[in-house]
Order: sequence, then structure tokens, then C-alpha cells
Amino acid sequence: MTIASASAPFPPAAKRQGFRLSGEALGTLFAVPALLLITALILAPLVCLLALSLTDYEIGAVSIRWLGLGNFEKALSDPVFRRSIGNTLLYVALVLPGGVFLGLLVAVLVHGRKRSRGFYEVAYFLPVTSTLIAMAAVWQFLLHPKLGPINSALKSLGFAERAFISEPELLIPTLAAIGLWNLIGFNMVLFLAGLAAIPRDLYDAAEIDGAGGPVNRFLTVTWPQLAPTTMFVAVTTSITSFKVFDTVAVLTRGRDGSEVLLYAIYLEGFQYFKMGYSAALTVIFLVFMLVFSVFQAFQLDRRVHY
Repeated sequence: MTIASASAPFPPAAKRQGFRLSGEALGTLFAVPALLLITALILAPLVCLLALSLTDYEIGAVSIRWLGLGNFEKALSDPVFRRSIGNTLLYVALVLPGGVFLGLLVAVLVHGRKRSRGFYEVAYFLPVTSTLIAMAAVWQFLLHPKLGPINSALKSLGFAERAFISEPELLIPTLAAIGLWNLIGFNMVLFLAGLAAIPRDLYDAAEIDGAGGPVNRFLTVTWPQLAPTTMFVAVTTSITSFKVFDTVAVLTRGRDGSEVLLYAIYLEGFQYFKMGYSAALTVIFLVFMLVFSVFQAFQLDRRVHY
């Protein structure tokens, strides 16, 4: 009787096995809504995008013709699309290093302040909360060749007035400067979080070892400890840079050769109604973004120590 009572609370092996399987089935059931949501919002649109990129579909057309890779061949020989790739790469080349290192510089300067730190955090983060489309009128006034304060300041310093949003050689650098203005505050917040996570003991140990100056402390302690944060900031900044659209659409509308990738896609799809060709350009853009992000993350991860 004692043996039976001792073994009673434990179910047979078959029942325990059945309970484990039912638990797995229950977990799968809980994952089904998330899987359906991913399928509806990500996988299904991607499939539709790939299908459209292989056709000549236009908005309002009554028939669709299968083109295969014709849209992609057209994109490779399209001078507007090739120019938009060059403009986008130039924009990224200006914004990516500037956004990372200026964000780091601002974060280090703000992190060292005591009483006024909150003020500077809000001041630098305000451009992130502003909408570039709403700020376009302000930037048009600031950069006006005759009435803008920027040209007035240049003229007072003895420089010639420049039409920053009209001269082709200044268009992309000007847009990059506006992009940096909008991006530095967000990167500053990320670097401030990384700076707050660095143990104070490391600075004390570095000072004992002879790294007493601020530059030495930054190079021996701060910069290595911020490597994971720098990697994340670099990847997110590059993705944001490749997705530039607002400033081009509002300030230049692609004139004077200022097209970028997303604006070229927008023109083909919603101005010229060539949805098939626009879908092909979107596929090229997504593949390029995926390859670039993976390569960048792989290269940076090799240099990061967690």
C-alpha cells in the first residue's frame, strides 16, 4: 500500500509523452497568429512585388503582359535610374560617416555636462521629432539665394551667394547636410545609452595605468566599449540614408539631376503609372539594401568585441 501510494502521483510514460506533444501543439497554435501576420504583411506583399516586377502592369491597364526579366534589363540601361544610384551612393557616403561620428561627438560632449545636459539633449533631439516635409519651407527660406540668412552670412564673410537647391553640384551635399541635421540627435541618444553603460571602474583603471588625459581615456576605454553601439548606429544610419525621399520630393522634386533611388521608384509608379517597372526597381533596391546591410554588419561584427 505504501509503494502504490508513492507511485500514484506519477502518470504512466505514455501519458507523459502525450502531455509533452500536446504542449508542443499548443505552442505551435500560439505561434500561428504571428505567422499569419508576418505572411500577410511581409511575405505576401513580397511575392506580389516579385510577380509585378516580371510584367508590364500599369495602373488602369485592362491587360497585363509577361516580360520576364525585361524590366530589369531596362533598369540597367536606364540613365535616370543609374544617375539615381550614383546620387544615392554619394548621399550615403556623406551622411553615413557624418551621422556616426558627429552623433558620437555630440553624445560625448553632452554626456560630460551636468546642469545643462537636459537642455542640450532636448535641443539636439528636436530635429528628430520634426517632419522634414513640414520643415521644407523653413529650409527653402534658409537656403534662398537672395533672402536666406545662410547666404547673407556668406556674403558678410566675403563669399559669393550660392543657390544651394538649384546648382546641380550643390544639390546632393545640401540634401546630405539637411539629412545630418535630422539624424544626429537620434544617433546621439543611442551613443548616450552606450556611454551610460560603461563601468566607471574602467576609467579608474585606465587612469592608474597612465591614461589620464581625456583623449587617452576615450581611445583606450570609451571607443572600444562603444563598439557594439557604433555597429548598430552605422547599420541603422546607412539604412536611413538609402531611404532618403522626403527632402528630394519637397525641395528639388528630382530636378537638375537630383533623383535618388526611392524618388525614381515613386516617379515610375505614381507619376508615370508604370507599376511593373517600378516593382522591378523596388526589387533591385531591396536586394541592394540586403546585400549592403549584411556585408556591413559582417565587416563591423568582426571588429566588435562584446
